[in-house]
Amino acid sequence: MDNKNETTAGKHKTVIINRTFDLPLETVWKAWTEPESFKKWWGPENYTCPDCTIDLREGGKYLASMQDKKTGQKTWSTGTYKEIEPLKKLVYSDSFSDEKGNVTGPPEGMPGQWPKEQLVTVTLKDNNGKTDFTLNHADMPIEVYEDCMEGWQQCFDKLESNLE
Repeated sequence: MDNKNETTAGKHKTVIINRTFDLPLETVWKAWTEPESFKKWWGPENYTCPDCTIDLREGGKYLASMQDKKTGQKTWSTGTYKEIEPLKKLVYSDSFSDEKGNVTGPPEGMPGQWPKEQLVTVTLKDNNGKTDFTLNHADMPIEVYEDCMEGWQQCFDKLESNLE
């Protein structure tokens, strides 16, 4: 059987990124947990984050937007914190949403079969004044996996340059 014609519909991968930030652990933690710091890096290079609220407690929610610099269009996401170990670990759900935090599907035209909710795990560890970091973003549709990897790396480049 010729596997070249197999569909990728419904297939998912986990995005895993390991990185060492040349930033103190406390700075990287705040980047994920304080709205004003989060706004400085959230979104790939051609996006800003004009909106962000964070209720940092297990069961608390976040709501953030990414705004395209060219078109002005906003894409919203929301989620619930599942596990919080200060300065060590964050586990939260991630879903597309509207500006009120109501879970929606992906923006029109976005490829892939997206689950209603994805799970994101962030782990941090001090490394002599730098921060060892791991991101696991589960259930990424395979059609957007590479774009997602690139988008996360652009976010992390902004995190490092905007919070130094």
